[in-house]
Amino acid sequence: MKEFTDVALNAAKDAGATFADMRIVEERQNRVYVERKSLKLIDETESSGYCVRVLIDGAWGFASNTKLTRDEVAKTAERAAVIAKASAKVPKEIPAVMAPEAKHIDTRVGPCEEDPFAVPNAEKAELLLNCTNAMLSQPNIVMAYGYLQFIKLHRIIANTDGSYLDLTNYFANPMLNCYAVDAGESQSRGFQGGAKQAGFEFIRHIDLEANAAKWAEEALLKCRAEDTPRGIMDLVLDPMHLALTMHESVGHPTELDRILGWEANMAGRSFVKPEMVGNYKYGSDVVNFTANNVLEGGLGSWFYDDDGVELYSFPMVKDGMLVNLGCTRETAPIIGWEKSNGCCRSDGFDKPPINRIPNLYMEPGTDDNLSPDDLIAGVDKGVYIEGMGSFSIDQMRNNFQFGGDMFWMIENGRKTKPLKKVTYQAQTTQFWNSCDAVAGKKWWQPHGVMNCGKGEPMQVMRMTHGASWTRFRNIAVGGAQL
Repeated sequence: MKEFTDVALNAAKDAGATFADMRIVEERQNRVYVERKSLKLIDETESSGYCVRVLIDGAWGFASNTKLTRDEVAKTAERAAVIAKASAKVPKEIPAVMAPEAKHIDTRVGPCEEDPFAVPNAEKAELLLNCTNAMLSQPNIVMAYGYLQFIKLHRIIANTDGSYLDLTNYFANPMLNCYAVDAGESQSRGFQGGAKQAGFEFIRHIDLEANAAKWAEEALLKCRAEDTPRGIMDLVLDPMHLALTMHESVGHPTELDRILGWEANMAGRSFVKPEMVGNYKYGSDVVNFTANNVLEGGLGSWFYDDDGVELYSFPMVKDGMLVNLGCTRETAPIIGWEKSNGCCRSDGFDKPPINRIPNLYMEPGTDDNLSPDDLIAGVDKGVYIEGMGSFSIDQMRNNFQFGGDMFWMIENGRKTKPLKKVTYQAQTTQFWNSCDAVAGKKWWQPHGVMNCGKGEPMQVMRMTHGASWTRFRNIAVGGAQL
C-alpha cells in the first residue's frame, strides 16, 4: 500500500501542501438479528476506500475514492488540493494549522482471541434464538429480540510527517432485550453490558443465554412496580447507568470543537470554556475522570487516532477539578496547546475525521472495601438505578434529565421495592459536585458505546466508559410520564 500513499503525499506536496495525509480504510461487518422465535437477518458487508486530506494556506481540502490505482490516487490528491486552494480564498479568522506530532512507523492488531468471522452464522443465530425462547417462555413476555454485530476495521494511515501506520481492530457488540405487558403497563429489560474490542470470546464470556430468563422476569417486575415518588432524594447509580450520564454531561462538553463553537448539531455546544481548565470545579473531590485511549478492550483504543497521534491516557477531571479537554491536532493550537491528545476520528474512508470523545471513565473510589451495599446503607430515602434509559440534555450540555433500565426504592439503608418510570433532573456540575462516595475498584466495570452520533453529515463513533457504583446526594427525582 505504501506505493499508493507515496503517490498521494507527493502529489499533495507538489500542490503546495503544508500537511497532507492518506487513509486507506477497509471494514468488514457481520450482523445476525432474531425477533421472537424467527431469524430475521444475516448480513455480511465489506467496504473499502481511501481519502486524502490536504492543508494549503490554512484551509483544508478533502477527497475520497474507491478506485485504488496510482492514477486515481493522484487524481484524488489533486482534487483535494484544488478544494483546499478554493477554500483558502475565503477569509477566515483563524487559519488551520496542525500541532506537531512525531513520525510513527507501526503495525498493530487489537485483541481478538476467537475470530468472529470464522464462527458460523448458524451458531450465532442459535444462541440468539435460545435467548429469545428463554425470554418468551416467561409469563407476559410479548416481544424478545437479539442482535450480534462484529466489525473488523483495518486502517492504513500515512502523512507528510513521515508516519506510516497499519492498524487492525475488532469490535463485538451484543444486544438482547424483551418487553413485558401486564397490569396495563409495557416495560422492557435486557442486556446492558455494552460492546467491547474483542472477538467472539467476549460473547461466550458474558453468557447471554444464562441471564435471559432473569431479564424477562425483571421486565415483568417493572410492569407491576410502583411509580416513583417525586422529591429531592439520594441516588445510587450502577456503572451501566453512569456510562450514559458521563457520556452526555462530561464526554461531549469537554470536546474542544464544541467549546470553540464548531459543532452545534445533536445538542452540540458546551458550557465549558478553555480558560476553565485548571481552575473549574466540575465535581466533588471524589470525582476523577480519566481519558484512556489505551484501555484494554476499549472501543476507542485504536493505537493511533486519524491524525496519526499515538494514543495514551490522561486525566480529564482530577479531584473534581477540570484539568483537560479532548482535542485534535487542529483544535489544540487554537487555545495555545502544543500537542493533541489523540481525539480525532472518522467513521469511514469518505468522512473527514473530527474531534471525538475518547475512552472516558470515572475512577473507582480510593477505599477498595467500599461496596455498593455500603453506598445504599448510607441512604435514608433514595433510588437505586441500573442500566441506561431515556435522556435529554440542553444545547449547552448544562441541564439534563436521565432515566434508567431498572429501579429500586431505597429506604433506611435498604433496597425495598421495585419502581418504574423514574427520571432525575440536574445541572451538570451541580450533579457531579453532589457525588459523595464511589465504590472501590473491585466493582469497577466498563461499558462500550457503539452509537455516538455527531457532525453534519452525521458520523457514528464508538468509545468505552466505565465506573464503580456511585452515590449522589439531594437530586430532584420525578416520575416520567411514559
